[in-house]
Amino acid sequence: MGWWQEQKWQRWKTHHPLPEAAWQHVCTTLPLLTGLSEALLDRLGQRSWRVLFELRLSLPPGVEWSVETHLRMASQIALMSLGWSDRQALAALGDTREIIVVPGAFHRHVQEMDDFGVMHEFDDERAGETSWGGPVALSLGEVECCGHWDGFNIIIHEFAHKLDMTGNMAFDGQPALPAHIDAREWYDTFMRAWQAMQDTLARGEIPPIDEYAATHPSEFLAVCCEYFFSAPEQLEAVWPDLYALLVRYFNQDPLKRLKESLREHEQASIRPP
Repeated sequence: MGWWQEQKWQRWKTHHPLPEAAWQHVCTTLPLLTGLSEALLDRLGQRSWRVLFELRLSLPPGVEWSVETHLRMASQIALMSLGWSDRQALAALGDTREIIVVPGAFHRHVQEMDDFGVMHEFDDERAGETSWGGPVALSLGEVECCGHWDGFNIIIHEFAHKLDMTGNMAFDGQPALPAHIDAREWYDTFMRAWQAMQDTLARGEIPPIDEYAATHPSEFLAVCCEYFFSAPEQLEAVWPDLYALLVRYFNQDPLKRLKESLREHEQASIRPP
C-alpha cells in the first residue's frame, strides 16, 4: 500500500469522516474496548475507519449492516495493531483485501499428513477461514458473538492467521517479528506452551485454553491471540512468559487495562451518591 493508496485514503476520509455518533456507541457498548483511554479510542476509531476503507466487505444476501455494525467488527481487527505505528498497522493487514461474511458455519474436506507421513482425510466444520492471498471468511453468527471478555473471538482468530503468514507466507505460528524480539525466543516460548498443552491432553486432563489450539502450531497462536485480547487473565495465569511475550509483540497489555477498569468500576460503585 503505497503513496497513491495513502492519497486516496486522505481524500476519502476528508469527504467521509468517521461517523462520531456511531463510533461513540461502539465505544460504550463493546466490552472488549473497556479501559482504553480517550486518546486510544480516538486512534482506534480512525484505524477502524481505515480498515473499512481498505477492505471490501461482502455480506450474505438479505443481510444489511449499519455503519455501527461495520465499525464494531473493524474495531476488533484494528485493536490487534493498536500498539503499533500507523504504517505497521496498515502493513498488518498484509495481503487481505476482502472479508466475506457467510450465513453460518461451513464445511471443508481436509487432507492432512501427520508426522509419520500418513495422510488423513476428514470433513471439518469451520466458523472462519483464511489463506495467503485470499479473503477472510467469517460466519455471521460467530461474528455477532464477538467482542466480549470470554476467550472467544473468531475475528481476532482469523486475523491472527494473517499475522502468522507475514513471517514466511505459511501457517506455522511464526509471524514477522519486531527487532526487539528474537525468533528463537518466540519459538522456544511458544513451543514450551504448545508441548504443555499436548501433555495435558495426553493425560486426559481438561486443557487450560480451547482444545482446538492443540491441532496445529498456527491454531495455537491464533487461539492464544484470542485469549490475549479477550481472556488475558486466563492466558497469563497459565503461561505468564507467553503472555509477556505477546505484550511485547502487540505493544499493549489487555490484562493491565482490564484490571484498571475493574478497579475504577469498583471504586465508583462504593462512592456515596
